[in-house]
Amino acid sequence: MTVKNLTVVGAGSMGHQIAMLGALAGYHTILQDINPTSLEQAEVKLAAIMEKWVEKGKITSDQLEEAFSYLTFTTDLEEAVKEADLVIEAVVEKLEVKREVFNKLDQYAPAHTVLATNSSTIVSSLVADVTNRPEKVCNMHFFFPPLVMDCVEVVKGEHTSEQTADIAMKVCDQINRTAVLLQKEISGFIANRILFAIQIEAMSLYEGGYADFKDIDTIVRKALRHPLGPFELMDLSGIDVGYYVMQQQYEETGDPKDKPSKTLTEKMEAGELGRKTGKGFYSYETKVRS
Repeated sequence: MTVKNLTVVGAGSMGHQIAMLGALAGYHTILQDINPTSLEQAEVKLAAIMEKWVEKGKITSDQLEEAFSYLTFTTDLEEAVKEADLVIEAVVEKLEVKREVFNKLDQYAPAHTVLATNSSTIVSSLVADVTNRPEKVCNMHFFFPPLVMDCVEVVKGEHTSEQTADIAMKVCDQINRTAVLLQKEISGFIANRILFAIQIEAMSLYEGGYADFKDIDTIVRKALRHPLGPFELMDLSGIDVGYYVMQQQYEETGDPKDKPSKTLTEKMEAGELGRKTGKGFYSYETKVRS
């Protein structure tokens, strides 16, 4: 099957940029979200990013105009997927929400449509069973921000057909992203399992009083040569995202070490979600680093 029509469900920090990658690659792309304000904000953000790309010479004005001609915004899920060859779900990292979305996608999308989840930790077998096409369900895990990060984890569960995995890999190639195929499911996949291990240890050291979070970030950046420290990265990706990921992991494993930490829980309750709210571990009225 050749993919011509792409739909992205969810216009948040991941979804709108994934949709832009599709449009830039020449796919007829629809970005869907139930919230019209989210769609309006997504369009404004994408226009600003693409204008900067033009200024930097990454694309021409003609390419910018062409890309936006391929991109459509809608709140109507049924309309968004009725001609889709591939749907990439990028809604909130809550299993019950994703299962509801996949159930609707299965009802609305054509029989041939491949359904992928961009979940950063939830394996596709946990949503495939609410569809009548489990062989056409897989993970396509993009990294934040998708317009910058050149990697996609394509995860093939036992239910996923070789053809479905091949389609996902080819789409990644078409949108100029390096795809790595995982032949076996595991919660969190590869990159995030390694990243979570670092963040859990960093949080333990911080809560244990061994060092301030700023000092931990400095050590990780300077000694380990990471571009961002673990607390800076939590603020960038969204503390709510990390919280939901850990909560889902804890529900799956029952292991106390997977449970969101006291600090993360307190920040969630205070609405301090990182850059998106202006405050997380750092305040974004001032520079993160001194």
